[in-house]
Amino acid sequence: MAVWIQAQQLQGDALHQMQSLYGHHFPIEVRHYLSQWIEGQLWDTVDLENPQEEFKAKRLLDSLIQELQKKAEHQMGEDGFLLKIKLGHYASQLKSTYDRCPLELVRCIKHILYTEQRLVKEASNSCSPLGGMVDSMSQKYQQINQAFEELRILTQDTENDLRKLQHSQEYFIIQYQEKSLRIQAQLTSLSTLPPADRQLREPSLLSKRATVEAWLTREANTLQKYRLGLAEKHQKTLALLRKQQTVILDDELIQWKRRQQLAGNGGPPEGGLDILQSWCEKLAETIWQNRQQIRRAEHLRQQLPIPGAIEELLNDLNSTITDIISALVTSTFIIEKQPPQVLKTQTKFAATVRLLVGGKLNVHMNPPQVKATITSEQQAKALLKNENTRNDSSGEILNNNCVMEYHQTTGTLSAHFRNMSLKRIKRSDRRGAESVTEEKFTILFESQFSVGGNELVFQVKTLSLPVVVIVHGSQDNNATATVLWDNAFAEPGRVPFVVPDKVLWPQLCEALNMKYKAEVQSNRGLSEENLVFLAQKAFSSSSNSPEEFHSMTMTWSQFNRESLPGRNFTFWQWFDGVMELTKKHLKPHWNDGAILGFVNKQQAQDMLMSKPNGTFLLRFSDSEIGGITIAWVAENPNKRMVWNLMPYTTKDFSIRSLADRISDLNHLLFLYPDRPKDEVFSKYYTPPLSKAVDGYVKPQIKQVVPEFATPNPDPAANPTYMDHAASPAVSHPQSYGMYQNPCWLGNHVILHYRTCLQFTYQN
Repeated sequence: MAVWIQAQQLQGDALHQMQSLYGHHFPIEVRHYLSQWIEGQLWDTVDLENPQEEFKAKRLLDSLIQELQKKAEHQMGEDGFLLKIKLGHYASQLKSTYDRCPLELVRCIKHILYTEQRLVKEASNSCSPLGGMVDSMSQKYQQINQAFEELRILTQDTENDLRKLQHSQEYFIIQYQEKSLRIQAQLTSLSTLPPADRQLREPSLLSKRATVEAWLTREANTLQKYRLGLAEKHQKTLALLRKQQTVILDDELIQWKRRQQLAGNGGPPEGGLDILQSWCEKLAETIWQNRQQIRRAEHLRQQLPIPGAIEELLNDLNSTITDIISALVTSTFIIEKQPPQVLKTQTKFAATVRLLVGGKLNVHMNPPQVKATITSEQQAKALLKNENTRNDSSGEILNNNCVMEYHQTTGTLSAHFRNMSLKRIKRSDRRGAESVTEEKFTILFESQFSVGGNELVFQVKTLSLPVVVIVHGSQDNNATATVLWDNAFAEPGRVPFVVPDKVLWPQLCEALNMKYKAEVQSNRGLSEENLVFLAQKAFSSSSNSPEEFHSMTMTWSQFNRESLPGRNFTFWQWFDGVMELTKKHLKPHWNDGAILGFVNKQQAQDMLMSKPNGTFLLRFSDSEIGGITIAWVAENPNKRMVWNLMPYTTKDFSIRSLADRISDLNHLLFLYPDRPKDEVFSKYYTPPLSKAVDGYVKPQIKQVVPEFATPNPDPAANPTYMDHAASPAVSHPQSYGMYQNPCWLGNHVILHYRTCLQFTYQN
């Protein structure tokens, strides 16, 4: 599966080229679900120019369809129902398409594989981060596979030596039985003979016995050497096994868990577990084979005890192999799908746990049950120290028991908790300024696995990522901040749930950018200018130099405990408000680059004053959470000025969209720097209302700024004004109209205007 795994890591144009290879002629889903089978076939052995090769191509087509049908038949449960239908449809589709021309299928797949390999190779040879990543990944996979091959050879070698030892020992026992014991029996029978006969025959028998005993001693020494040699080989195998297991569990699996944690902050998906499971299964097979060999060697020793150090060696080997398999089983009990990290009480949630070696160790023969409980940070610390927690929990979870199911097609053993609900939570005493949204819990999943027909029994436990429990939606914002900080800055192997109290500003920028792109679902992240603006806000600085902020640190208190100067909200609350507004109402405009957003009033004024009248820009409000304002330059009777509308919020855009509001304001002509506004926003305008139906006149809402409103061409129209949502800092005037709040900036006055919503009627 190496080519397909690497192909999925492609980005940009290379990814588009790869995706364009697939379609109705060969669906990408078939490539994905049969990737291992497809890459294992000998497509290159089929000569496409030789019609006689059609029979070989037909067999490949039939095998492909059979594999697809098999994959479809083994899909089970709710999640597998749609996939079962889809894969069955693809099987019929491919048969219909290529049954009369199977060579075309081979041609198609050869082209796909060749192009994928070329794209992956080009990416790996490029100097881009992807190229380095793919090349590094290929090298790493190659090293792991080489180690497995070495382990296979070592295990086969010890298996051969064990058979030789068994054969030699059996021959030794036969010789001992047939010669030594027979001679001893003959010597014993001499006592019944007359002395003369005994003296005549005894020397010969004693001589034979001495010869046999000398041979037996030599053979016993040889057997002991065989045993010691086998034990030493097993020591070498186990050392390599430990090393390989460390690479897979302590490196690869930990990295997967770290990617899973960052995915909680909006990072790229952690990726599937198929390759990790295949490695863990190979480890399990190799460990179990060596364990059985060691047990057989122990049985041979018990069958024929020979004094020496072998007994202690075998005990050590048996103890070591048991430790290795114990570490494998307990480490591969993982959470495939994490529960939500902001968890609201009385709300349904789901999670999936999986045992990566369940199929190979036959754990599924006696399906284990998994239990989920919620525990506090202190209880989690005690668990990791193996301290007795008396099965305490910090709350009650409904539907918290689930039996693990084995899916034969994928070879996965997993438990899907689909309908859990946190009924209640028990909080600990909080410290100082810590709020309920800073208190971390975790979902503990535990089970008991029997391996090798109850030969070994393991108690397994695994902890979810930190969870913040809320009881009301208003707490979501601050709880998300706790989760973001923990996911971004937690160290591997930490004591639960310790995180640094302060981090470098560039580290926080990386986390904020990741979260922003994920929440807004945009490839346009935060630019360097945006990050400078955020730094100015976070540190109350006026510097425009990015380098000045690189060595600065931001504490958790600055991030989401202390309010910004002159405001009643924190840095994170302001930033989260921007994300929410953009995600819900401004996403297309942000993607189009129409929103500068992270610009303050002074910067907006400096930018607009050099532009023609009617030039405007969109910036996020400094004074209001989740607000965006329009700033524009225009003439007043005395001088040119920059004007600002009162900020719009989610409530406003639920009434009328940003594009329609901009369309309504005729004095807005050019989006900064010089783009005609209709060129940017017209595709988002709401189409005009249709004519009246059944005698009813339909109202239409339009926005006006009274000072800048154009005369109404219809004198019969009698517009009604609705006051636009006011800033919390400004009281409502008694009469509707324009409200001014002058702010002196240099030689210019900036006026904040309330907009009005005007109802017009169409006949």
